[in-house]
Amino acid sequence: MTHRNSSIAIIGAGDFIGSAIARRFAAEGYHVHGGRRGGEKLAPLGLEIEAAGGRFTGHSLDARDETSVTAFLDSAEASAPIDAVIFNVGANVQFPLLETSERVFSKVWDMACKAGFLTGREAARIMLPRARGSIFFTGATASMRGGTGYAAFGAAKAGLRSLAQSMARELGPQGLHVAHLVIDAGVDTAWVRERIAQAKGDEVAAAIPPDTLMDPASIAETYLMLHRQSRDAWTHELDLRPYGENW
Repeated sequence: MTHRNSSIAIIGAGDFIGSAIARRFAAEGYHVHGGRRGGEKLAPLGLEIEAAGGRFTGHSLDARDETSVTAFLDSAEASAPIDAVIFNVGANVQFPLLETSERVFSKVWDMACKAGFLTGREAARIMLPRARGSIFFTGATASMRGGTGYAAFGAAKAGLRSLAQSMARELGPQGLHVAHLVIDAGVDTAWVRERIAQAKGDEVAAAIPPDTLMDPASIAETYLMLHRQSRDAWTHELDLRPYGENW
């Protein structure tokens, strides 16, 4: 593997999409920095990437905290110039409206929208002097439409989408590629399969046809594709879904 003098920063380097993005960019020779609550959970991912010849540094991070976000990105930049920053914080919760407390609404907003603002602003601060770089935001079905029980999550994800649009219009002419990815279906994780089992029964969950849930590795390929795009044909928003949408 040829190592690049470039780093990638992932805020929300969780066990599925975030980890898959880390593996894919590390395989391209980038020094990947992953941040999440409880950064010690990233140790197995780091060992896996290093065993494959890549570079990975895990960080403990509170994406809602300005100082924490700034310190994380500064650390990534110190290792090698940041080429892409990916905001992948989840915050997917479901509560009936009358059971959605002010605390829940505020916490989801802070995690899924405010944290995206902090990430995008500080990434731009680092990248603008070089007039190049990518800033990508992971969205969801809730970015596009609200659903029953998703008042908090829908509001935050819709806000993140609008933030990404504003950033793209402002930063694109200055050389930064800002994109918003709508993950518009279930991702193939144990958590998603458990939710399907709860809603439709264990037999149905066990009989899910291949490729009707999204493989995190396939999602990661899309992030890399966007990062490689020529600036004369940048994609701002892209939605991903499997060929079968019944799950």
